[in-house]
Amino acid sequence: MTQDNDPKHTAKISKECLQDNSVNVLEWPSQSPDLNPIEHLWRDLKMAVHRRFPSNLMELERCCKEEWAKLAKDRCAKLIASYRKRLIVVIAAKGGPTSY
Repeated sequence: MTQDNDPKHTAKISKECLQDNSVNVLEWPSQSPDLNPIEHLWRDLKMAVHRRFPSNLMELERCCKEEWAKLAKDRCAKLIASYRKRLIVVIAAKGGPTSY
């Protein structure tokens, strides 16, 4: 797993959760262009959960787990497969804006 050093990722509670669940976190430069494929999956999850209109925290948690389980495995594979292309575009843009 990678993190972009956003404060929500580096908060004590976030770090403890990752450590408690034995999640290995790779070093990732601060303010790096958004290359991490997981960000696209988070967006997909957010949209799917939003369509269900959870009305409380327990319902939100249930919806998140259910929708995460539904995410297509081929979506993950496509995101990974596109990684090289995204890297090339970001390098060509010298860290500037891209379509990603």
